[in-house]
Amino acid sequence: MATSSSSPSSSSSSTVPATTGRTPVYFVSHGSPNVMYETEHPAFAKLQSIGKEITTKIKPKAIVVFSAHWQATASKIEVNTAEFTDLIHDYYGFPDHYYKHKYPNVGSRELAERVLGLLEGAGIDSVGVKRGLDHGVFAPFTCMFDPEDNPLGVPLVQVSLFGQEDPNLHYALGKAVAKLRDEGVVIIGSGMAVHNLRDLRFAMMSNKPLDYVAPFDNAIKEAVVNVTSGEERKTKLAELLRRSDARKAHPTFEHLLPVHIASGAAEDDKAVQLWTLPEMSMSWAQYRFGEVQG
Repeated sequence: MATSSSSPSSSSSSTVPATTGRTPVYFVSHGSPNVMYETEHPAFAKLQSIGKEITTKIKPKAIVVFSAHWQATASKIEVNTAEFTDLIHDYYGFPDHYYKHKYPNVGSRELAERVLGLLEGAGIDSVGVKRGLDHGVFAPFTCMFDPEDNPLGVPLVQVSLFGQEDPNLHYALGKAVAKLRDEGVVIIGSGMAVHNLRDLRFAMMSNKPLDYVAPFDNAIKEAVVNVTSGEERKTKLAELLRRSDARKAHPTFEHLLPVHIASGAAEDDKAVQLWTLPEMSMSWAQYRFGEVQG
């Protein structure tokens, strides 16, 4: 539920000790393109708040983002090396102005090459490509980094998911780029804590969250927050996909896997749930891994 543009340039925590001097990692639930325009929906304000935290307290040198809406092949990752890209309006059935949405963004060939080098060093096959931003990036970023009120002002490089559902492979993907956090780069995974479009119409008629939404949302929180190490988090997150309600919460797992990527990048850092909202056949949970310095 949000729209996008393209641009240039109740919480608890675990006992995992924070790593000082590193940027935090985020997982954001991005909703649909409506989120850009439904400014009264509570998710809009929460995304705004996360964006303000990033620009005013963390002040990153760049952003690397993994979106549920970009899957490469089963064995290879793609990294956007383009400096200037258009938006990919990868949705249908919305009003005309959704397809005219702009969000100024500037990439970085240098950062993309750095990501490719880190992936190679971790034994992950990858390739540079030129691609536009999909709504898994520009929709939440329109809320988080409004070009007028809170411009990002630093390079943005998008990286794909694998075109398969192995949770540990995606955890390893995040871990491979964790060193970027020591270089002033914020890593963001963009997906949805619960995401079942197939049940959405039925859920809208019932006007309440379906019975699997809150339990699965709570299970993610348990896996992300209540752990004592990154390895324990990795194990618990992999177990999520084997829950009896997993395919109800996620008929396909691409919107969940950015949680695994963010967790891999977080390594042993503690996590907090910044906010959540079970709604219809969706959940809006937002997480931060690591401390905000300063």
